[in-house]
Amino acid sequence: MIYPKIPLAQSIIEICLAKGITTIIISPGSRNAPLTIGFVSNPAFDCYSIADERCAAFFAVGMAQQTKVPVALVCTSGSALLNYYPAFAEAFYSQIPLIVISADRPQSKIDIGDGQTIRQENVFANHSLYNANLNETASLENDYKINQAIDIAKGSKGPVHINAPFEEPLYETVASLSVEVMINSFSNLIPINRLENLEEYATIWNNATKKMILVGVSGLHANEKSIDAIAHDDSIIVMTETTSNIHHPSFVNNIDTIITPFTPEDFEAFRPDILVTFGGMVVSKRIKAFLRKYPPKHHWHIDPFRAYDTFGVLTKHFEVHPNTFFQAFYPLTRPIKSDYSQKLAVVKKIREERHEAYMAKIPFSDFMVFDRVIASLPVKSQLQISNSSAIRYAQLIDIDPSIEVFCNRGTSGIDGSTATAIGAAVANKKQTVFITGDISFLYDSNALWNNYTPKNFKIILINNGGGGIFRILPGHKETPVFTTFFETSHQLTAVHLAKMYGFEYTLATDESSLAIGITALYVQNDKPAILEIRTPTVVNDAVLLQYFKELT
Repeated sequence: MIYPKIPLAQSIIEICLAKGITTIIISPGSRNAPLTIGFVSNPAFDCYSIADERCAAFFAVGMAQQTKVPVALVCTSGSALLNYYPAFAEAFYSQIPLIVISADRPQSKIDIGDGQTIRQENVFANHSLYNANLNETASLENDYKINQAIDIAKGSKGPVHINAPFEEPLYETVASLSVEVMINSFSNLIPINRLENLEEYATIWNNATKKMILVGVSGLHANEKSIDAIAHDDSIIVMTETTSNIHHPSFVNNIDTIITPFTPEDFEAFRPDILVTFGGMVVSKRIKAFLRKYPPKHHWHIDPFRAYDTFGVLTKHFEVHPNTFFQAFYPLTRPIKSDYSQKLAVVKKIREERHEAYMAKIPFSDFMVFDRVIASLPVKSQLQISNSSAIRYAQLIDIDPSIEVFCNRGTSGIDGSTATAIGAAVANKKQTVFITGDISFLYDSNALWNNYTPKNFKIILINNGGGGIFRILPGHKETPVFTTFFETSHQLTAVHLAKMYGFEYTLATDESSLAIGITALYVQNDKPAILEIRTPTVVNDAVLLQYFKELT
């Protein structure tokens, strides 16, 4: 076995191995050479080389999103580390475990004009669960910090930063270890949350005739027993996001379709007495606006780690998994006479009929394309979606319950959606389809620069020539300022990128070529593929806005 000669590098590598951190994403550099040599030389580690640090970090987010196990990122010193920050923040808000290991210059070289040197210690402080600033010499203190960082990433589900200073020479190796590392378990740092007495909350629940459950990103994998119990309670309505991955015929999975046409009287009648939320971030701006303007008397959030006061009325945080909560809570509840869910079911049926009628008559546009594309998704595949208008269109369309849906909603940025999707596809081994808009795709085009994209990975690129969401938002005016600085109007295409990176490429420009392109997309799996769909820039906003007018 080959080991780096530098003892500190040996300690980091050996502690990672002992704690099961075996997926390592490395970006090329010199200062991190001791770590690169050690990780790559040990077959126990699965190492990936991705040159662009921003893409590497989002690739790691995608992998950890799927495995729920921390992925380690290794980079050289200087600005390389800063390129991790967008993905680091995404991991923080999406509760995804990441371990950033940055090589650094020794402290004596900081701020003296030495090359490729910045102030790396605590650089992620605002979004890091733990910062391990190591000393140059291997020590028990360093081992303690490395252990603690890894355990916090694993236990608290988020990103941590380990900063390791190395002095030259960097490339020397040895045949045996010169350190004996300390392996600690910091289980006491991660409190075991026990469910408190729920009688008080059951009393409130049993006296309320209108209870709403709103489920955000990923839904924390609620079990079928909990779902079934909720679904058969007349006093409960359940609103689920596309990204919740929770399904039941009685649940509302197209929130904006239901509530956008509501009058003030409808909203008042719809206002819940109790709001229960679980899962991650909520996409729908309309449901957030509704619950802030018509707040419930009680808002309970169920999550082992965090509770955001999204609607300004949070009254209780149950620090447990939703399954644990509902299994203990539901036996304490009793039926109460209510027509809350029945009234919503009537509205839901009307909206479904209006939706079908409208979709049958709309012209070739973003909305029509999303409808056709989502209907074509393979059963039991995984769908990754970019942010901005892509995820919002997806919220309006039914998706087969067998399909898992993911989107970077922690920070809601467009910057790493493609890299995240590829990382997820590598980790989950499923047929993965990535739906993206043109601005997000072009912004993250370096994500295609890797050697790991699965052959059956599909990108569906909906190119409307700019940031189409800005045409829907208030303030849209057809001026040079708008098209240049908001919409970012362009005439770019993915055809050359596809050729450069070895992707199969198909172009669709109308309804007929779309049908042909969708069929062709899934026929071949010899190499990854891009289906680019060009839609008319100036039609899309009118089609979408008219949709909400015709729902009543």
